[in-house]
Amino acid sequence: MTWTSDKHGKAGGGVLLALLGAGIPALVGAALHGHTGEPYRETRLHFAAQRPDGREPVAKGEFTRFLDREVTPAFPEGLTLRDTYGQWRGDDGAVIREPGYEVVLLYPRTEADERGTRVERIRRQYEKQFRQHPVRRVDDEVQAGF
Repeated sequence: MTWTSDKHGKAGGGVLLALLGAGIPALVGAALHGHTGEPYRETRLHFAAQRPDGREPVAKGEFTRFLDREVTPAFPEGLTLRDTYGQWRGDDGAVIREPGYEVVLLYPRTEADERGTRVERIRRQYEKQFRQHPVRRVDDEVQAGF
């Protein structure tokens, strides 16, 4: 360590060391326990596109119409849509690969029960309309700020 010298002697280095020693734990604590927003629930829905009857997969345009008709009215605040490609092992042991869509919804945790009812309605409608496997649902508790 290099000591600085001024008319008060060599105290500069010691003061700097003391400040750093006290400040680093405070910064680490703030980073670990910082408030990043309000409590929200994030729901991710995974819609398989491959039709079980062997017809062409659910096309982007078909899914967009479903989104406009079923999802957007239930979650008008917004959503995120991602194209996906997934795989799993079928009952016969073969690996099944297929395209799909992921919809990410974010809503206040205080509205989780009512919004969960909307999510279940969307899942049932997709399964019925496109004769699909169950729509996978993943829920996480998150902090969000806007």
